[in-house]
Amino acid sequence: MSREEEWVRVERTQAFKELMRQKKAFIIPATVFFVIFYFGLPVLTGFTTLLDVQVVGSISLAYLYAFAQFAMTWILMHMYLSRANRWDGLVDRARRQAAEGEVS
Repeated sequence: MSREEEWVRVERTQAFKELMRQKKAFIIPATVFFVIFYFGLPVLTGFTTLLDVQVVGSISLAYLYAFAQFAMTWILMHMYLSRANRWDGLVDRARRQAAEGEVS
């Protein structure tokens, strides 16, 4: 069996379809959130005065927003890792289903 035929068999398994559904359900909203949050800082600082508010001494909301981007990146990374570890089971199940010929 060629690699292409093998891939097509894996692609047709129920486990692979579930894997792709779960990945899209996480990755698309996480990416949209990340892009909006990331570009929010230059947009808000460049075109509004919303982040000019001084919080403590000379530290403004802009600094807090910028530091929050580091936290957001680490939090998204940990969320992705925890989900990716759960997806490993679906990958194994898709391999087994393809090997056993359980395609839908």
